[in-house]
Amino acid sequence: MTVGVWILGDQLWQNQAALNRTDDNSSLPVILIESWQHVQQRRYHRQKLVLIWSAMRHFAEELRGGGCQVTYTTSGDFEAPLKAWIQAHNITEVRVMAPNDRPFLQLIQNLQLPCKTTLIPNNQFLWTETEFKDWASSRKRLLMEDFYRASRQRFQVLMEGDKPVGGQWNFDKENRQPPKGKLDTPKPLRFEPDAITQEVIAQVKSLSFPTYGNIEPFRWAVTREQALQVLDNFIEQCLPAFDPYQDAMVKGEETMWHSLLSPYLNIGLLHPLEVIQAAETAYLEKNLNLNSVEGFIRQILGWREYIRGMYFYVDADYFKNNWFNHTQPLPEFFWDASKTDMNCLRQVLTQVEGSGYAHHIQRLMILSNFGLIAGISPTEVEKWFHSAFVDAYDWVMQTNVLGMGLFADGGVLASKPYAASANYINKMSDYCRGCKFDRTVRSGENACPFNFFYWDFLARHRDKLQSLGRMSFILAGLKHKIR
Repeated sequence: MTVGVWILGDQLWQNQAALNRTDDNSSLPVILIESWQHVQQRRYHRQKLVLIWSAMRHFAEELRGGGCQVTYTTSGDFEAPLKAWIQAHNITEVRVMAPNDRPFLQLIQNLQLPCKTTLIPNNQFLWTETEFKDWASSRKRLLMEDFYRASRQRFQVLMEGDKPVGGQWNFDKENRQPPKGKLDTPKPLRFEPDAITQEVIAQVKSLSFPTYGNIEPFRWAVTREQALQVLDNFIEQCLPAFDPYQDAMVKGEETMWHSLLSPYLNIGLLHPLEVIQAAETAYLEKNLNLNSVEGFIRQILGWREYIRGMYFYVDADYFKNNWFNHTQPLPEFFWDASKTDMNCLRQVLTQVEGSGYAHHIQRLMILSNFGLIAGISPTEVEKWFHSAFVDAYDWVMQTNVLGMGLFADGGVLASKPYAASANYINKMSDYCRGCKFDRTVRSGENACPFNFFYWDFLARHRDKLQSLGRMSFILAGLKHKIR
């Protein structure tokens, strides 16, 4: 029997389970496929295409260096090169790690291959689908905070016996400081494209189908070695002061103290446990502030694992949810930032166009917040997020954007909508300075659209929002705000 391994583009983990299931890795046939058809399913950011294809090609070279027989091919689809590879190597079983996304799982199941296909358990997350479902099965509310505490206990992270280090689980209240004065932010670690990446850049420039965003300068890591350098740089330069300003937004400061690790976690160049352990070790050895370390670890051990667990826990038609029945089309300026005069949106969207990145508060409280209160179709917003960000995948965008960002599921993931007026944006950013619109005005030509949309959103959906306990205080003052 000849076993062959198909490695997907977001599963570039060096200890991939599929590669560990044979006695002699040196003779193991491996295939990686760039599918033109697959990347035309949506209008992807050009830097994401470069990131994935360059990382795949670098990973293939690493495998060849380790003795694997690697076939790397570009094709219109997946089925034709798989069949050719199976025939060339007399393969009787194709092993592929269980994909992270439901649509790709369906694609694999629909392939008509001339041999057995075996799904190997996915090892890129800490909780398996079954383990998450077991945790969720006995609970009425699937709160992320409860899951996070269970994760801390299970993996013994920042724990003293059965108690959290520092006497409390969550230091989030200490980590919402608005930007004040001149912030001495660290410079992110960037990389110059090597010959392989330059070749991919040229290939993406020549594509005939629609894409999005700027392709250069391209500065993302494309190998595990580089991703580890980004992790080390974050631990040394950013983590000590990570949390106080993690919600702050400042013009010209695209990354602040954020880690920039999500693209590498999501394609397997880094594993979540090694990232968590690196942060915890730094806390123990360097006496770092607990609120910074806890806040960062919560993003991975809590939020990331929870979002992925919920993705497979909810029904497959979750993407159809539209609790508020919002149907407005996505504004054109989401694809071209120059077409909006709202400075906050222009700043963030210009940043996304340039790099495929924005940090979590820019995504939640600027982009998703606007989509929510303006009544834009949740499906259109989610599709745009999936297209625009280098770290976007079905498993993270559906539950995160539809559930947390747009409250389209009616409260499955979040206890209330993350809706806010210009007051929040002004408090947590400097975007309102010099903007064409007046953040203090609620109506008229110069009024900030975030104000009008926010109060109109509350008024339009008052009946539904009244069922949410955490909205009662805001709704009580609604009649004093609408004029």
